Amino acid sequence: MTKTFFVLASASPRRLALLQQIGLVPDVVAPVDLDETPKANEVPSQLAARLALEKAAAAAKLHPSAVILAADTVVACGTRILPKAETEAEARTCLRMLSGRRHRVYGGIAIRKPDGTVHQRTVITMVKFAQLTERDMNEYIASEEWRGKAGGYAIQGRAATFVSSINGSYTNIVGLCVHVTQRLLTAAGVRSS
Repeated sequence: MTKTFFVLASASPRRLALLQQIGLVPDVVAPVDLDETPKANEVPSQLAARLALEKAAAAAKLHPSAVILAADTVVACGTRILPKAETEAEARTCLRMLSGRRHRVYGGIAIRKPDGTVHQRTVITMVKFAQLTERDMNEYIASEEWRGKAGGYAIQGRAATFVSSINGSYTNIVGLCVHVTQRLLTAAGVRSS
């Protein structure tokens, strides 16, 4: 049986670690750089799905004979899409908005096979944050963990103390729902090692 060539189209070390955790090790990690700006009237689930599909298509141009896994994570309060925080001000705005509220994490997953077939899923996890104090926010901002993270936080780090409840996939919040991803990859011929 020929081994399926498997490419992860993501620069996220968290996605790679989650795949390795379940024995799915990509042959190549090939990040794709796209404009991730939401389109006019695009809702969070549409954005997550579109970006995953576009990343898979872009990676397939470089690796046409591979099974490509692409993903994107979008954090939203209602229909408001929160940024991947790059500045302290963005991170603080996100934390203030999330404090004491529920929000959704949308994980777009796209698997593209060499024949051009694409299987796509969007996983939604509901997260509730406790009420954050100024001190909570200041200490978290100082940690720098928020940098580049959707919604300005990383649940697998210090922000775990902010989360009072989760409804859905924890790994989706980290960056990739391994339950759905494993099934899609298995169907595409990628086996764990």
